[in-house]
Amino acid sequence: MIARPSPRTLCAVAAGALSVAGFGTLPLAPLSMFALAILLWLWLHAPSPRTAAWYGFCWGAGAFLVGVSWVYVSLHDFGMMPAPLAAIATALFCLYLALFPAAAGYLQARLALPPLPRLMLLMPACWVLGEWLRGWLFTGFPWLAFGYTQADTPLAGYAPLAGVYGLSFLAVAVTGGAVAAVTLRGVARHAAIAVAALLVAAGYGLKQIEWTRPQGEPLSVALLQGNVPQELKFVPGRYEQTLDTYARLARSAQAKLIVLPETAIPRFLDQVDRGYLDMLREHALAQDGDILLPAPLRDADGRYYNAVVSLGRAPMQSYAKRHLVPFGEFIPPGFGWVLEVLRIPLSDFTPGSPAQRPLEVAGERVAVNVCYEDAFGEEIIRQLPEATLLVNVSNVAWFGDSLAPEQHLRIARLRALETGRYMLRATNTGITAIIDAQGRVSARLPAFTEGVLTGTAQAYAGATPYVRFGNGPVLVFVILVLAAAALRRYRA
Repeated sequence: MIARPSPRTLCAVAAGALSVAGFGTLPLAPLSMFALAILLWLWLHAPSPRTAAWYGFCWGAGAFLVGVSWVYVSLHDFGMMPAPLAAIATALFCLYLALFPAAAGYLQARLALPPLPRLMLLMPACWVLGEWLRGWLFTGFPWLAFGYTQADTPLAGYAPLAGVYGLSFLAVAVTGGAVAAVTLRGVARHAAIAVAALLVAAGYGLKQIEWTRPQGEPLSVALLQGNVPQELKFVPGRYEQTLDTYARLARSAQAKLIVLPETAIPRFLDQVDRGYLDMLREHALAQDGDILLPAPLRDADGRYYNAVVSLGRAPMQSYAKRHLVPFGEFIPPGFGWVLEVLRIPLSDFTPGSPAQRPLEVAGERVAVNVCYEDAFGEEIIRQLPEATLLVNVSNVAWFGDSLAPEQHLRIARLRALETGRYMLRATNTGITAIIDAQGRVSARLPAFTEGVLTGTAQAYAGATPYVRFGNGPVLVFVILVLAAAALRRYRA
């Protein structure tokens, strides 16, 4: 199959690559669903579980080699890994990710329900199980979960109930219904159309429900985007210029809550001139508010943390990043040799405590998360419903002018939808944005520009069903579907 790829193999790869269209800013979910429909059709007509696994692998390879191509930029352009080694590492990583849709394809073929329940129940269940495992194994990589493509569709109404994995299940089910409508006949065809239409209509109705409620007056906010080139961020002699950039931007910000991007200060906080920190604190006090300043912290035992500290009216508080990025922020055991080919400063962070609570700043309780952490919805809700506002600080400069910034923005939008909270994103090079409690981008700065995004954010109270129960209900439903299918096969 590798030496002489069939037209169906090539079609699977191309469809996977096309699926990436729905993960950016434009509302291109129909393209992604069309690409997925091709895979579901191939699975339905695969002659064996092995062939179905192969189609899933090819589709996944196309999707991840395109959608996660920015890993190469991080490794080579900024990690200084030699180009051939970076290309091999990126390809191997993407092919590893492709194993999950391959496993989903194999499992749905082995259990082999009749076409309609297979397309609208079994395939979605296998798909979601694969996504969940991908987001959990080896610390997890939930990027490009299919539910993210649904942020602008009626199915987004399910996000406060079932989270992104619930959206993935429903999106695959609706896509399976479309495939059934084309391939099946008679009662099965009409049933597929009716169920798919009902799911979409219910999603539209759910979008009209307000699961959380506004609390207090709107808060003035300012999000700083320094646009400091990653290749210069840790260069000797550049430090003072970086501090000057953020001092100038901060002083120009007239807001009660001012947020700087991840590691805006590229030096341990105890090494920063006290006069600089006092200047930021005095400016926050003049606004009767607070500044959230990301900077690495270290303790007496030599451990250091990717952290955010508050300066201003409230007592000084800190948040330490809990979910670290393998090879970027920590080196897994047995991989110390990677440091010989990767030149990433501060690559041995210690994770923060999972029990950290929201920071009480600017009169609100703010759930801070750092960069990649907002890809893990069930970790974000640990600080809810106590938190009234979400803040993400990121430095996506590691991935250059790639697909990553737009994909990351879409992830943040789903976190706002799931929690019924505003999400404020302060990034180094973009995309800095204010996202409302319905997951809509109300304001944003252009990428790769220096600026201050000012606006208002409304605090919210209350808890969505997803905040209360997390991914549990979806996973239980998936397991029940798979168990019922396995029992039916066993009895047959």
